[in-house]
Formats: sequence, structure tokens, C-alpha cells
Amino acid sequence: MKKVLFIASEAVPFIKTGGLADVVGSLPKYFDKNEFDVRVMLPKYLCIPWQYREKMIYKTHFYIDLAWRKQYVGVFEMEYNGVIFYFIDNEFYFAGPKPYGYIHEDIEKFAFFSKAALSAIPVLGFEPDIIHCHDWQTGLIPVYMKERFQGNEIFRRAKSIMTIHNLKFQGIWNLKKIQDITGLPQYFFTPDKLEAYGDGNYLKGGIVYADMVTTVSQSYAEEIKTPFYGENLDGLMRARSNSLVGIVNGIDYEEYNPETDKRIPHNYNAVTFRKEKYKNKLDLQKELGLEVNKDRMMIGIVSRLTDQKGFDLIAYMMDQMCQDSIQLVVLGTGEPKYENMFRHFAWKYNGKVSANIYYNEDLSHKIYAACDAFLMPSLFEPCGLSQLMSLRYGTDCQGDRRS
Repeated sequence: MKKVLFIASEAVPFIKTGGLADVVGSLPKYFDKNEFDVRVMLPKYLCIPWQYREKMIYKTHFYIDLAWRKQYVGVFEMEYNGVIFYFIDNEFYFAGPKPYGYIHEDIEKFAFFSKAALSAIPVLGFEPDIIHCHDWQTGLIPVYMKERFQGNEIFRRAKSIMTIHNLKFQGIWNLKKIQDITGLPQYFFTPDKLEAYGDGNYLKGGIVYADMVTTVSQSYAEEIKTPFYGENLDGLMRARSNSLVGIVNGIDYEEYNPETDKRIPHNYNAVTFRKEKYKNKLDLQKELGLEVNKDRMMIGIVSRLTDQKGFDLIAYMMDQMCQDSIQLVVLGTGEPKYENMFRHFAWKYNGKVSANIYYNEDLSHKIYAACDAFLMPSLFEPCGLSQLMSLRYGTDCQGDRRS
């Protein structure tokens, strides 16, 4: 039986800021249990809901060196949907109301997480054949596997995979400070390794040292080899093209199923769609203080509020859109300029625009089920799960501006 360990910074249902969490949380349970033993390792954030934290079982603890400090590492375990999840505990790094903060703090946080995760593996009694790393937060893991952990037979035998969910986010910071935090020798900070344009780059290190590199669609695997989409790493992506594979994302059809979804008030399927779906719209209009009218076209946005997602285009068109007989429901957080833009239009067009500047999984499902159309005019999408979710709920999707 092949043993696989996913290591990531987020996964549903424990913690989510984007599509990374959906993939890491849902994919492991779909592996054939007769052929694969797939487990997941995450940070034990204090902002994980108590309903999950109270079920985590203490396994062990130890200390590791990081920069000039010794740091506590606790290891907890929990089974969810038939999958074993491990959680790395350290309140110095993982306290706070959200998983990510300022980049200089996150650089140290995920250096700790990478080293702690690898240090925990030998004491768990689970020796993975494949260590599957996700995004820049785990970019140091393939590097450490080839450096200080190379002396352990587990890591000499294991293969590493680096999955790029979005190349735009790379974990870039001051080269000298990254060298101090990681403890890696100067040898690793050259242009063919972790150095990039004078800075240190976690994701670049992961791409260079991983045995295989994957990304979330075949088209994105080709796009990131070009200067426009390559985010200054297109040369590296071309150099690693023989080890680069695009595997298209999917959604969890059990979690996103309008016929059985417990998060929405009125369930429906392809047969009852016309009789039942609009009732979700009426309920959401009442909940959000919008005009209650089933004939109003409701447009939904569930997204990180960033330039990548095309909100410059929405800002340009917002006043014109609101002259029509529509309602716009927004859910998400991100750049302050877009958060404040939607707050402004919710004030200006009260009863027509609802700006929910936070993230709530229940509300996201209600939006998918209630809306007539889903809007995501992205500048680019590595794969994009939101349009798949909206289509699953019978909500038309107007998407990627390249289409």
C-alpha cells in the first residue's frame, strides 16, 4: 500500500481562505483505500473552530531549533471522514484570529511549520512514500528533505511533490533574514536555488528541490511557462517542464450537492430546480436585508478580493450595473481597496448590494444556491473552483475574462 502525506497550511472543514483548503480537505478521502493510505498534516491554528479542536487527540511533543530560539512542537491527531489529520501545535505561531498575517511573520511561521512537520514524521509511526506539499507555505519541505533531514532513511526513501495552486503567491522576503530564520547554508541562496531577484523565495525552493511539480490544470501548466503568467519564474518552469504536470481540480460532489446540502434552507435537484431554487433566493434576500422579490436577478461573488480576481473591472462597471434591476451579494476578504469599494456600494445602493467582508462557509453555500448568476471576471485563474461550485447549484457563471 502506498503511503501519502499531504502537508498544507489549510484544509476544509478546519480552516479555509481559498480553493487550496477545498482540495486538501476533500481529495484524500477519494483515494482508493485499498491502494493508498493518505493522511494530512496542518497547523493547529487557534482559530480552528472549537468543535474540531476539542476532538483532537494529543500524540506527543518535542522541541526544535529555529533561528536563535528553541520552539515547542505539539502533535495532535483526529480522524475526519475516514482520513487521519495531524496538527502541529505552537501557540506562538498559530494563535490569532486568522491563519495568515503580515508576510514577514508568515515567513517565520511556515519555516517553523515545515521543520516541525518533517521532525514529527519519524515519531508518528507513519512513514510516507510520498510527501505532497501545497503552495509556498510548504516550499521549504523539499529543501529540508535534501538538507538536514537527508540523514534519516525515511526521507532518503520518500519522494516529494510540490503542487502550485497559484504561482502569484511565492513567500518572498529579505534574503539574509530568510537565511537566518531557516538556518540553511549560504549554498542554498543562489539564483539556481532559493534566491530570486535579490530576495529569498520559498516556493522557488520547493519547485527546484521537489521530485515532481504539479499544478491545478493542464492549461495553467502551460501558461506558467510564459512571462505573462510565470510571475518571474517562467524560466524555472520551463527548465522543470519535464517534471511539471497539470492535473485539473475538482470539487467534492458530496459537500456541494444541492439535493442534500444541509447548509441551504431548500434542497433541490435537476427535476425540482425550477420549483425550489428560487426559495433560497427569497430566504437570502430576507437574511441580508435586500428587497424580497423572486424576479430580481441576483448575482453572487464568493472570492478573495484581489486584483487577480478582476475587481478592477467590477469597480469600473459597478454604478452602471446597479442601474439595472439586479442585486449583488459579495462574500470575501482581501485587499482593503476592494473591501472598502464593496462597503461603499452597499451603502450607496442599500437594498441592492450586500457586502459581507468576511468568510463564512454556510453563507457561501447559500449564495451558490440562491443566485441566478455567479460573477468572477478574473485576470487569470489557475483552475478556479467557484465556477464549478456555482454550476453544481444550477447558477450560471460569467467568468474568466480570457473566455
